[in-house]
Parts: sequence; C-alpha cells; structure tokens
Amino acid sequence: MKTSLWTVCLFIFTMLLISCESEGEGIKPERINLIESVYSSIIIEPDSFYKVFAATGGIIDEIMVEEGEQIKKGDPVARVVDDNSILASQNAELEMNLAKQNYEGKSNLIKDLQNELAVATLKLTNDSTNFERQKRLWDQKIGSETEFEQRKLAYQTAQNNVSALRRQLKRKQDELQIAFQKSQNNYANSLNKQADFMVTSRVSGKVFELLKEEGESLGQQEPIAYIGSSGRFIIKMQVDEVDIVQVKKDQTVYVTLDAYENKVFEARVEKIIPQMNQETQTFWVEASFIDPPSVLYSGLRGEANIVIEKKENALTIPLAYLIDFNKVITKAETLTVVTGLRSLERVEILEGLDSNTTLIKP
Repeated sequence: MKTSLWTVCLFIFTMLLISCESEGEGIKPERINLIESVYSSIIIEPDSFYKVFAATGGIIDEIMVEEGEQIKKGDPVARVVDDNSILASQNAELEMNLAKQNYEGKSNLIKDLQNELAVATLKLTNDSTNFERQKRLWDQKIGSETEFEQRKLAYQTAQNNVSALRRQLKRKQDELQIAFQKSQNNYANSLNKQADFMVTSRVSGKVFELLKEEGESLGQQEPIAYIGSSGRFIIKMQVDEVDIVQVKKDQTVYVTLDAYENKVFEARVEKIIPQMNQETQTFWVEASFIDPPSVLYSGLRGEANIVIEKKENALTIPLAYLIDFNKVITKAETLTVVTGLRSLERVEILEGLDSNTTLIKP
C-alpha cells in the first residue's frame, strides 16, 4: 500500500515538472507579413439613401408607390391633403376675381368716378363756351366786368374739378391694379402650397420602406418613406474617435458580412464624415465595394478592418507576451522593447529583441 502511494506521488510530481519545463521553453519572435488595421462595425445602405419628407403636414390621401418599386426622379410618392389649405386657395381665387372686376371697371368703384368725370367734363365744355362768349363781349366793352369774372371763375372751377377727378380716377385705377396683382400673387402662392402637398422623389432608385399608410396624419418632421439607389450600395462604418485620425481616403478595407459567412470582401474608403456623434463618440466613414456580393440588401450588418499600414517580413511576437506596452520576459530578465505595427493578435518589435530570443508568457 505504501509502495503504491509513493508511485502515484512520484508520477504527479514528474507531470508537474514536465509541464513547468514545457511552459518555461516559451516562444521566439517570428517574421511575418503584418497588417495594422482599424476595426469597425458596419451597416450596408443604398447610395443616395434619404428620407422622404413632405413640405407641409396634413392627412395622407394617397400613397402612389410600393416597397421594392423602381421610381424616377420627380415621380410622385404620396399626396397629402389639408382642408385649411384648400379653403385658403378658394378664398384667394374669390378675392382675385373680385379684384379683377374692380380693376377692369366692371364694378361701381370705377363707374361712379367715370360718370362724375363725364358730368364734370360736360360742365367744363359748357362753362368754357360761356366764358369765351363773355370774353368776346367784354373785349368789345359789352356787358359788365362782374359777369365776365363770374364766367371766368366758373370755367376755372370746372377745369380744376375735371383735373381732380382725372387724378382721382387714375389713382383709383392704380390702386385696383396693384390690388389685382397682389390677389394674383396670393392665388398663385396658394396653388404652390397645394402643389407642396404632392410629395415627389428627389432621386431615381428603389423604394426600400414605406413609413406611413393612407389616412394617417403626417407632421412636417415625419418621413414618409426611404428611397435610395438600387444598383449601388455603400458601407457605413462606425470608427472610434481614438482611431479616426489614422483613417484616410482610398485606404483598403476588408469586410465580412453576417449574411455571407467565411467570405471576405475588399472595399475602399470613399468619404470620412468630419462630425463626431457625441452619443457614441464615433465617426461615420463610408466605403464602396471593389467587387460587391451578388445580392445586397439595405440594413445588412457585419464587420470591417480598415488597413492602416502593411509591412513584409516584420519581426513580431504575440500581443499576449507584451507587458506594459513595451516590456517582455525572458528566462533571464525583463527587457524593454520598441514596438511598431500592431494587428489584433501580434505586434512588431523594432528594437530590443532578435529572432533567437526566447520569451516567457507573463
């Protein structure tokens, strides 16, 4: 019984010793082709993707497209109605017609002044004849001076009256003309507002989603639909603020999509949105596929790695063997090293190690 227990203890001690010796052997730096990249989560969206808004609120009277339908720029998407706008347009038309009648002299406003002017003109003709007759007589020293002065005063008064009525008629015609033009402008403006109730597409593409149904109320800040390009998709990447300064236009991007397992697609950075999202502390970066998948849908998600730098035959060690960003452990001592490129798993060693140095995992 004692011999058996001793044998078991010896076996366990031997295994532990072998294990410790195996761990103590460590690893040596390796030369590989290293790629440093920035990681990002992604979402696929159509190019020229935008929300369709109405110029004004109201009730959705009719939706003229279906999800998945191809439409052209300027095609109607929906029609919105508003009773107040219709009544305003009708009132503007009535006011315009009334102003037109007034301006064209079909109302009493102009006719009354024209009649007064006609009477005044007739009186002026009569007073002018009487004045001229009395003047001839007075030149011949016939009649009294008082009668001559009365005829002259009546003639001058008639002249002034006719001039005043003509000015009044011209002023009233100008006022009515301006009122007519304003009413025309108001009516045209009301028609334009009614045209705003017809919602049209700003791009040619596909209707990806309808957000409202017929009969629903619509506010000015509420979108009706999502429309975008059907032939070209973009990759929208959320890049952390710590990494954004390393991202440049035209950099290579390697993309994996949840819908395409074990496939890697190559893309290229096209645009960096310079405004940071304060909630997520990230920046939007857009990329385009070099050779896109055969089938893509809006909203597909995945991951991406933006290639920052590549280096061939770089001396590297696993990241797990690096301590405090610049130290490694050997069998004899702790060494300080200078690092270079980093990937998700390995880091480049620029100074402090060679390929023959054995490292112990901390």
